[in-house]
This record gives sequence, C-alpha cells and structure tokens, in this order.
Amino acid sequence: MHETDRRKQIVVIGGGTGTYTLLTGLRAHADQYHITKIVSMADCGGSTGRLRDAFGQLPVGDVRMGLAALAPDGAQHEQLLRELFLYRFEKGDGLTGHNFGNLFLVALTDILGSEAEAIRAASRLLRITGEVLPVTEDNIHLVGTYDDGVEVVGEHAIDAPDAERAAHRLISLRTDTPGRIASDADRAIRTADLIVLGPGDLYASLLANCIIAGVPEAIQASNGSFVFVTNLMSRPGQTPGMKLSDYLAEIESYVGKRPDRTLINDTPLPEAVLERYRAEGDFPVVDDLGDAPGVIRGDYLSRETVAQQGGDVLKRALIRHDGTKLANAIIELL
Repeated sequence: MHETDRRKQIVVIGGGTGTYTLLTGLRAHADQYHITKIVSMADCGGSTGRLRDAFGQLPVGDVRMGLAALAPDGAQHEQLLRELFLYRFEKGDGLTGHNFGNLFLVALTDILGSEAEAIRAASRLLRITGEVLPVTEDNIHLVGTYDDGVEVVGEHAIDAPDAERAAHRLISLRTDTPGRIASDADRAIRTADLIVLGPGDLYASLLANCIIAGVPEAIQASNGSFVFVTNLMSRPGQTPGMKLSDYLAEIESYVGKRPDRTLINDTPLPEAVLERYRAEGDFPVVDDLGDAPGVIRGDYLSRETVAQQGGDVLKRALIRHDGTKLANAIIELL
C-alpha cells in the first residue's frame, strides 16, 4: 500500500473459494477501502501441488484466486483477462486440470526469480484493486494430528482425507519446518482497521495462516477489529461434530485472541443440497452461540448451487456465501 493512501484497510486472511467469494464482493468498495488478501503458502493439491513438485516453488493456487477476485471486470477485455486467469484445461497431455493462472505465475516466478516479485508483477498486469500477499516466503507443509493420534503431512491430505480419516477430526496443526511471517504481511495485519478470518476450512485454509510464526502476534498487536466469518458446513476429516463454540475456541487457542465479531448465516440451506452433503457425512455447522457478545446473524447465503468445473480434480463446496451480502456486512463494521 502506498504511504499516502488514507483509506481504511481491510485484511482478509484465508484461502480457497470462501475468501474468493468475499473478495469479489469487497472489490466493489475498493474506491473507499484498501483491501489486502493474505494467502497461505501450504497448498499442495491439484494443479498447485503438481506445479509445486515440478518447479520447487511456493504454491500459487490461492494467490491466483486472490488476484482474480480483486481484478476489475468492467470492460470486456478486463472480463476476458479474469476468465483467462481462472481458465482450467480440460484436455491435453500434462495440461488437464491445470489453471492458466497457475502456469502464468510459475513462469513469472521463473523469469523474475522470486514468488513475491511474480505476485507484484501479476498484480500490475491485472490492475488489481488491492494487494495479495503471501503469509510467508518459507517453504512449509502442514502437519495435522487427529483425535486417534494419527499424523498426516500435506495440506491436500488434510483437505481431501481418505475414507478412514474423514470420520475423525483434527486436534492440532503445525508446519513441518519453521515458517516466519513475511514482512509485507506483518505490516498489513498490524496496520489493518479490520482483520477478517474466513470463510473457509478451519484448519486447511484459515489456521494454516495462523500457525506461521509472527501471525498471532501481528493480529494481537493490531488495533483493528478481528472478525470471523463462520463456515456454512463442517468438513470431513477436519471438523466433524464441531459446533461454532468449538471453532471460536480453536481460533483463540491458535491466535491468542478471540474474534471481536462473529458473522453467522442464519438462512436455512436448501434441502436438496443438504441431502448431497449428508451422503458424504457432511453437515451444517451447529450455531450454539446464543446471545454471546459480538455475534451477528444475517442472510449471507448465495442462492446459486455451484457446479464443478471441468478438469477440476478437487472437491469443491456446493453452496457458498453471497459475496455482496457478506461484503456489505463487513463494511458496516467499519
């Protein structure tokens, strides 16, 4: 952020489709607020994982999503550029499942010599309205421990558990090697007027950022309000059986601070969608917070059921928050 920028600062911490949706809504307010997306560097599944293994670079998937979410789409060429960045190949030997944006970022990193420089260059090329910052520049992988003592390594193993792991919940999360918060991410969090955690998978998307050394300290040191956007559904192999009070307890345990505000969707989810989730052992997160301080309930639900994109091998959420509704609720907190 430029030193002369006096707009209030919103920092969104998370990953995946949840924070992408929120950022698309916040983009409409970019003339009034400076928006920063802090992205995890632990992703190792799908196209991102294949490229990480092949090139030895930091993961690019959540970076791509953040850049695409904050890129303008008013003019026809801007819409086309965003679509290109999100395009996923459905055929081609070695190309199937890859995103063009992932390949683009890997090429930029190879040319410029660092992931941070590649992100800055891509941000300029896409003319994004805000910043996308890696939480760390260290090469780390997640290590999760389950309630039966089993340990798994890698974000993908946590995010897409096998049938045996799906019935268990995580009880701890760490990195395989030490990771330290990047200086730009530290600056953004400490100077934020509003820090938003979520929506997203509690462990693989949200706490994956908070276990990086320096992140809890930055959140604690910030004078900005700390906001948690709750998940719509539980996640097999991560949070089965957990209620919202359990989510908040876990966040406080890892961050050292309880969220000041908690946003909860209270609109009933479509029965047809719930049936599909139940078949996979997935259920709505139970709201047991009652009239607890800082709880804000509202209609934040998207009415659109999400279709799986061709060539995508990862499981995606069938139903999501509405980016505009969620962004408006966030803005009201400032």
